Amino acid sequence: MKIGFIGLGNMGGPMAANLVAAGHEVVGFDLTAPMPAGVVAAGSAAQAAQGAEVVITMLPNGAILRAVAGEVIPAMAAGAVLCDCSTVDVDSARAVAEQAVEAGLDALDAPVSGGVGGATAGTLTFMVGGSDAAFATVQPLFAVMGQKAVHCGAAGAGQSAKICNNMILGVTMIATCEAFALADKLGLDRQKMFDVVSTSSGYSWTMNAYCPAPGVGPKSPADNGYAPGFAAELMLKDLRLSQQAAEAVDADTPMGAAAAALYARFVEDEDGNGRDFSAMLPRFEKRGRG
Repeated sequence: MKIGFIGLGNMGGPMAANLVAAGHEVVGFDLTAPMPAGVVAAGSAAQAAQGAEVVITMLPNGAILRAVAGEVIPAMAAGAVLCDCSTVDVDSARAVAEQAVEAGLDALDAPVSGGVGGATAGTLTFMVGGSDAAFATVQPLFAVMGQKAVHCGAAGAGQSAKICNNMILGVTMIATCEAFALADKLGLDRQKMFDVVSTSSGYSWTMNAYCPAPGVGPKSPADNGYAPGFAAELMLKDLRLSQQAAEAVDADTPMGAAAAALYARFVEDEDGNGRDFSAMLPRFEKRGRG
């Protein structure tokens, strides 16, 4: 396929490189990031979109997505698909999809899980909202960039799935870190704690696959000084999106709200910015109940 790719940073760059390696023609645009090898540089977002069968965007937030959509939609060929892989608010995802459809295009919101490592390895999971036809068109590209793509429903459903998943992730990581800090103060060996919880009812992805305690369980960012695999500020972004969505539909999410407030304090007032979201553990280690 001929693909336009807008947003070639830490996530978009490796995704575009994998598309090139699979034999697709990729024309890219980014304000600052370098072009991956094999990606043809365009002078603007609109130029990258011209003649493309699929335009993929990977952008920081909903406001930027709306602005970029305003540039690329008029330049896209009739029947092409605008596939946004950013994590943005549900309202922006739906608004951009509506704008694309009104222009004779199709659209998908397809946020990802798997981080930079997954983008590089081509093992991302895509959570996708949009029409059956658009999903079928882009499915071969999802298969190159990831290991799984789940069609979650109509426009906005991909973003909805992503923020619900990451609300669970943020809450669970906090609980896992709290438990390790409590175990420390109770004199329980961390390895023994892991051996019990990882095979008991406390089992979770944050314990078993991404353990926040260094030297315990599979290798994780905790074993690399908490250099980010998934940065705490990105977790904060997703938790805030979850609470924005909860407010919009009058959903009671007290644990999600508490997690958002705690990550806000960690990132904005403490030392969490630029660290992995599992660096909550050393935070709790240093604190008492006060």
